[in-house]
Amino acid sequence: MNTSSRFAFAVHVLALLSLQEGVPLSSDVIAGSVNTNPALIRRLLSMLAAAGLTTSQLGAGGGALLAREPSSITLLDVYRAVDDAQLFALHREAPNPACLVGRHIQGVLTDYIGDAQRAMEASLVTRTLTDVTADVLRSEASGQPVGVRQASG
Repeated sequence: MNTSSRFAFAVHVLALLSLQEGVPLSSDVIAGSVNTNPALIRRLLSMLAAAGLTTSQLGAGGGALLAREPSSITLLDVYRAVDDAQLFALHREAPNPACLVGRHIQGVLTDYIGDAQRAMEASLVTRTLTDVTADVLRSEASGQPVGVRQASG
């Protein structure tokens, strides 16, 4: 029951490509940044290319490139390119219909899960690859991680 890491890896890859400003990167170089296997990066790049987010340059000095401007790539585009499943999944096997909860849980959860999926997508569509790289650069400049939100009040 693992949550896919493809989305996080894909955003990492795209942010890295964005910061290269048109200089292609090999899957080996990208894999070194993500700290994973180059074959996994090639599969991920294939998914991103199928969605029109990356392209490749063949030959010596070739590699992966962004296919679009970073400001036009939303995190929802990335999510849809690499994660075809819903955020949450229901039971693989039908629950026991002789049980009160078993008879109704899938219908109840379908509504809740749909709400959560729509909320996540509404958030992801407001953030672009430009936002990601700006936060990465801001974090580097400040020496502080950006991802930790501070409680207000």
